[in-house]
Amino acid sequence: MCGMSDAPPSQPSVIERIPEATQRRRRAWRMFKDGLARYGVTVGGVGVIIAVVLIFFYLLYVVMPLLKPGSAEPVTDYALPGGGQTLHLAMEEQGEIAVRFTDEEVLFFRTRSGEPVSRHPLPLPAGVQVSIFAVGEPGSGVVAYGLSDGTALVVRHDYRITYPDDQRLITPELKFPLGTNPVKVAAEGETLQRLAVQVGEENSTLVGLTDQGQLQLARIRQEESFLGGETEIVRTHSQLPLTLSQPRYLLVNPTQRFLYAATRSGELARYDIRDPASPALLEQLSISEGGSELTSLELLAGGISLLAGYSDGGISQWFSVREENSDHERLQRIRGFDAYDSPITAIAPEHSRKGLLAVDAQGRLSIYHTTAHKQILSRQVIDGGLRKVAVSPRADYWLAEDTQQRLHFWKIDNEHPEISWSSLWGKVWYESYDEPAYIWQSSSASNDHEPKFSLTPLAFGTLKAAFYAMLIATPLAILGAIYTSYFMAPKMRGSIKPAIEIMEALPTVILGFLAGLWLAPYVETHLPGIFSLLIVMPFGVLLFAWLWHLLPWQLRTRVPDGWEAAMLIPVVLLIGWLSLSLSPLMEVWLFDGDMRLWLKQELGLDFDQRNSIVVGLAMGFAVIPTIFSIAEDAIFNVPKHLTSGSLALGATPWQTLTRVVLLTASPGIFSAVMIGMGRAVGETMIVLMATGNTPVMDMNIFQGMRTLAANIAVEMPESAVGSTHYRVLFLAALVLFMFTFVVNTLAEIVRQRLRRKYSSL
Repeated sequence: MCGMSDAPPSQPSVIERIPEATQRRRRAWRMFKDGLARYGVTVGGVGVIIAVVLIFFYLLYVVMPLLKPGSAEPVTDYALPGGGQTLHLAMEEQGEIAVRFTDEEVLFFRTRSGEPVSRHPLPLPAGVQVSIFAVGEPGSGVVAYGLSDGTALVVRHDYRITYPDDQRLITPELKFPLGTNPVKVAAEGETLQRLAVQVGEENSTLVGLTDQGQLQLARIRQEESFLGGETEIVRTHSQLPLTLSQPRYLLVNPTQRFLYAATRSGELARYDIRDPASPALLEQLSISEGGSELTSLELLAGGISLLAGYSDGGISQWFSVREENSDHERLQRIRGFDAYDSPITAIAPEHSRKGLLAVDAQGRLSIYHTTAHKQILSRQVIDGGLRKVAVSPRADYWLAEDTQQRLHFWKIDNEHPEISWSSLWGKVWYESYDEPAYIWQSSSASNDHEPKFSLTPLAFGTLKAAFYAMLIATPLAILGAIYTSYFMAPKMRGSIKPAIEIMEALPTVILGFLAGLWLAPYVETHLPGIFSLLIVMPFGVLLFAWLWHLLPWQLRTRVPDGWEAAMLIPVVLLIGWLSLSLSPLMEVWLFDGDMRLWLKQELGLDFDQRNSIVVGLAMGFAVIPTIFSIAEDAIFNVPKHLTSGSLALGATPWQTLTRVVLLTASPGIFSAVMIGMGRAVGETMIVLMATGNTPVMDMNIFQGMRTLAANIAVEMPESAVGSTHYRVLFLAALVLFMFTFVVNTLAEIVRQRLRRKYSSL
């Protein structure tokens, strides 16, 4: 057939049809994976939020006891056990046994019932009467009876604890540290009208005022023979100049260095009695306030401060302060406490803390803390007056005697009295300091240490370390990100960006180790070179760029666009080498061979080897990758149509960068800076190893600091669980947590506003 062709007939296209069941199965699997991913991300995000919230509440849970106010509740009251007039009350550590000193006997009794435990008659010579009574340091348990023949009987109440049949048994004992024979204080025939006593391991001091108006000092020293090992008792007697009329109070501090004598009108004399052979009057002043009379005078724990109670109900604290530009010390009023209308009848300092209990003539008992400068609590015990008060060594019980000869026994809950807003964040005038200051010093070798828990220098050190780190890291990271993402060749960028990001993998403990052991000494010996490097490097780079611009275009075009940065590497290395190599010559030429001494003499700046420069360099090195990576991604991801449109309209690359690219990328750049700042604020190991860890408030770049994070790392292992120190460290962690949270929240708000503002570009 003529119409037929020899070509093979065309084959119809075959479309493979997937069975409907398989499609449903694949669709279900995709939906399952999408749902799993969605719920996984949701659960992860919610988990992070829950974890952060739990951390916050756990920190708050540990810190809350610091904010708990003190409380007291009555346990019992009963009639005064024994007879005679109470001269002194005291308790043992457990608060189970109390002791009552009278002019007839020493009576030990149970605090909860008043049941007598043991009685000890006074071993007084025949015909001798008790004329006065004195109390030594509360923790020593020493008291003294002044007698009518000019002698004094020194007694110590002590307690022996045993555990027969696993039951605690407290056995009170009466000891005589200077013997059972009274110690001569005044001349025979003179009666002691006032008395002060302190007994130490080697020296004991008694000071008495006689009815003849003589102020007598007796020092008893135990000296051990060098050859025989025998102990020899050396007694020294001397008379002190009396410049006051009828002193009512005599006190010797626990170190037996100072004697205080005061009258009821508030006139006080302070004596130096270190050398009993030649005692000296240091000063005489009035400690009366508003014409009120002095009704009580005691030494605060440690014996540095005087506590004065007045007839108007006020209480004030005094201690000696060194005068400006002088070695002379003078007694000064440091702080006072709110006054009631009733006279203070007795003050009982706590044994191991800077707190005190005070009772007044209207039956009110108040607890104060001097360092915190606050009243812990005030309770009305009875409607009448209170005469005597005693506090247990642990400050968890107090015992008071009223004018109706009844004893009142109360339980105290006052675990953290030294914490207040002023002690944490304000300037506090600590004992032995010349002025109020911000101090962190949580421990000391002395048991009389006054805790100093000011968080201000730690917060200051945290901000200072972050400031110097960001001062170095921010411009380098952001300018490097701008150049890398906008001007650098893609191939070169592919090598530079991962190299910088891998810096973030370096452990901070390694950076801190290198900073403390290598960088800090190197900076100290090359200080002029470091500063010249910061000045010369920018000008050197600009000079090279200007010279490069002057080269013929045939030479300049041999370097491909975006590779110009490679030409700067040898320039930067050469400038750095020259600056550091010439550092010794510059130090000799400009600073007479010692820049540190020049800083001290000419500018008054102290230089520490581990200082803010080292911290800034080391921590800046650690923060740069974080800021660089985020900022570089933000700039690089600016839509290309924006840059292309700007260039097409005739804008230069620099104009496009400053007026389009940076504005569009500003939310990401701001986030990079804030994340970098959060990293710097929370950094621990670098500041721990590269600074002197001294909590000072000095913006001097040559001084170190102590940050909140480093302080927690250093002191948390040494703190006792549940102690004030332990909880204050958790408070520091809470402050750091809240600071980071607030800063990040504000940063997110600013970032969202920047995004909305420049989203229309």
